[in-house]
Amino acid sequence: AQTAAAAAAATAAPRGGKVDAVVIGSSTGGPNALAEVIGRLPGNLRVPVLAAQHMPPVYTTYLAQRLDGVGALTVREAIDGEPVEAGTVYIAPGDHHLTLRPTAAGATVLLTQGPPVNHCRPSVDVLFSSAAAAWGRQTLAVMLTGMGHDGRDGSVELHRLGAQVLVQDEASSVVWGMPGAVFEAGVADEVLPVDRIAAAIVRLTALGAGFRRGAPVVTTPAG
Repeated sequence: AQTAAAAAAATAAPRGGKVDAVVIGSSTGGPNALAEVIGRLPGNLRVPVLAAQHMPPVYTTYLAQRLDGVGALTVREAIDGEPVEAGTVYIAPGDHHLTLRPTAAGATVLLTQGPPVNHCRPSVDVLFSSAAAAWGRQTLAVMLTGMGHDGRDGSVELHRLGAQVLVQDEASSVVWGMPGAVFEAGVADEVLPVDRIAAAIVRLTALGAGFRRGAPVVTTPAG
């Protein structure tokens, strides 16, 4: 699987360009990492943010309520059929996959209870793959701390289209399984400490800055 991922990375489209949406995947250690990232994002963020955190029902409700109070952005559990809007963070409800239905105005939420993917529902791979269909290379993917490899294949798919992929570094991750799998697949554009990911999101969504194909930029904490 890793060889196939590396081959996909080698044939990926050029990086960069306008960003229309941010998608985030997380698992073990994810709630605190999400709070760190979302809490640092500005209220005037010009794109929607959609996140899949491995959690059961009810717990995702509490997570959304907690995250809604950490920063300037509105955070809530995603509701089936609602349009996604800039400046809002949508959390996948427990036991549901969070997917998108493209529309002329952007996209609407489509919650499903399809089979678990990587033993997970919500699955990061499902969210990332759906974002690839909805926004293609204009997606910015962020992989945070978590066990396993959910999100790796979706990151490869997005990378192949030319989308940008940010990965939390090992030092700041509780478990470097999911971000490490994306890194080892060769599709991480930047590897960042969790406290620098929000700044990268702001930079890329505001300026439309891109990356050159090549080795990922690895940023380590100062000092």
